[in-house]
Amino acid sequence: MKKTIFLLFLTLISVQCFAQKFGYIDSEFITSKMPEYKKAQEDIDKYSEKWVSDIQVKYSELEKMRQQFQQEEILLTAEMKRERQKNIDDKEAEIKELNNKVFGMNGLLFLKKKEIMKLILDDIYKACEKVARQKQLMFIFDKASDMSMIYTDPRHDYTDYVMEALGISLKEDKNQNNQVTKPKK
Repeated sequence: MKKTIFLLFLTLISVQCFAQKFGYIDSEFITSKMPEYKKAQEDIDKYSEKWVSDIQVKYSELEKMRQQFQQEEILLTAEMKRERQKNIDDKEAEIKELNNKVFGMNGLLFLKKKEIMKLILDDIYKACEKVARQKQLMFIFDKASDMSMIYTDPRHDYTDYVMEALGISLKEDKNQNNQVTKPKK
């Protein structure tokens, strides 16, 4: 009796698992059509360029220090050489630390990008949640993420629905694609 109930329970669970609906989106495609994303990307590029410029200025200062040391090396005492070399090494370590602080893992650029992109990703998440509820989906995967999707059936692509929920028009893209694919006579 217990085995029968257990098998019935397992059967119901397995049927429930197979009955779950799923879909996927292409977040890269969605973000490429969002004006907010383009502006955010421009902002990130501005921050990046500024930090690169600051670090390049420091590297040019370091190079000047090295050139000056090489030019004056003959005239310096051993103690002065050590002091100058220590200053050069300290400057180089400072620049490497700054570079790591800005561009390293969890650096300033990473944090700024995370901060800027948070609103956009939140909007996409809310739109996905809305579509999942409307279409009664249990899972929505992201085709553009690191997760490998070897094959995707277009019937399960909900990118258009998410874009619609975000208020992004697809008419322009579809018209452009139709013009490209139509053969000329």
